[in-house]
Amino acid sequence: MLKLTFLGGTGTVTGSKYLVEGGGTRVLVDCGLFQGVKELRLRNWDAPPVHPGTLDAVVLTHAHLDHTGYLPRLVQAGFRGPVWCTGGTRALAGILLPDSGHLQEEDANYANHRGFSRHKPALPLYTEQDARAALALFRSVAFDEVLQIGALRVTFTPVGHLLGAASIRIDDGTTSVVFTGDVGRPDDVLLSPPRPLLGVQNLVIESTYGDRLHEGGDPADQLADVVSRVVARGGVVLVPAFAVGRAQQLLLLLGRLKAAGRIPNVPVFLNSPMAIDATRIFSAHPEEHRLSVDEVVALNKVATNVHTAEESKQLNERKDPMVLLAGSGMATGGRILHHLKAFGPDPRAAILLVGFQAPGTRGEALEHGVESLKIHGEYVPIRAERVRIGGLSGHADYQEMGEWLRSVTPEPRRVFITHGEPAASEALRRHLGQTLGWDARVPRHGDTVELT
Repeated sequence: MLKLTFLGGTGTVTGSKYLVEGGGTRVLVDCGLFQGVKELRLRNWDAPPVHPGTLDAVVLTHAHLDHTGYLPRLVQAGFRGPVWCTGGTRALAGILLPDSGHLQEEDANYANHRGFSRHKPALPLYTEQDARAALALFRSVAFDEVLQIGALRVTFTPVGHLLGAASIRIDDGTTSVVFTGDVGRPDDVLLSPPRPLLGVQNLVIESTYGDRLHEGGDPADQLADVVSRVVARGGVVLVPAFAVGRAQQLLLLLGRLKAAGRIPNVPVFLNSPMAIDATRIFSAHPEEHRLSVDEVVALNKVATNVHTAEESKQLNERKDPMVLLAGSGMATGGRILHHLKAFGPDPRAAILLVGFQAPGTRGEALEHGVESLKIHGEYVPIRAERVRIGGLSGHADYQEMGEWLRSVTPEPRRVFITHGEPAASEALRRHLGQTLGWDARVPRHGDTVELT
């Protein structure tokens, strides 16, 4: 028998954490950071939801911070066990986690310098050094290799979405549970489609897009239209870009559009050291993506890479049109905030949103057309055009998820829907009931179930 406790990723798309117990072994599946509304973000400052010293290991579905970003806090609190993941996840976490710590230090220092924080002094959730201490615990495992952790066997299976991303199967010899992690799309421009799931007894699935379908149309056509239109009026195309995944998709499309003469030969800047490093990692994992060797080389040449803070500041002084990609993807922090302050008030500019925007984030506010945005303690007027391209999402929508789940045989005994806003999770529950006849449930934060 296995026991499963939902410690995050319930009622929200962030903070994924699931405790699996069996045969005296305790494993935490994912260790994500809560993001979005303040009520959720404050959970990151609470004591860990499970005593770190009682955990035998942490296993990770993929590298995004909503699945890995709480690890430095867990290590701060005393966790010293191994963190198991695929090679791609380990490589990407190696840049994501230190960057997260660095940005939190940077934001705290900026808040203290400007005096806009209510905390005296403002402190980072964790530091870059804390993140590197967590990375020292990482261990790599190959796809399909059976990993023994105490009484439990763990297997990682490719699921698209991101380099290294995997669904994770855990079994104790009699009972098994599969966590999908974030599920990729069958026609992703960069990554291979998710592999079908086999022999699933209990299933925990994500529901980020559980209540909607991705927009139709070719994202390359939409991108060409936006860039051409904005450049013609002398503006800047400003893109809050997720450094891992979305930035590489955009670079690929921009390179193809330029080569085909479909957009002006406008300068492209990649202002994210993390995205720069992540782009280089693609060459080390050719088995997981659709690009040829030449395309990977070209991907690294599309943009001018911006490394230093001084170079970043100089971009705000440019008067000519450009395409500017900067993190973070939901505009929750990082260099994109300084560019929003510089170009957001310009009606010639456009802010291009290309991924899911969690509730409570600046990205969501932009998506809903706010007239001003609070950045660094002050309100900035937003007069720039807002454009959303939905076809570049790295998550399967509810229809794509349903088609993928048709491959599951036999029907899972129990299905739990997580990692989604409440409306999205409930919509996916109904959809799976109508199309597959599955009796799925949406667990609450802190729920514990016994799997037999």
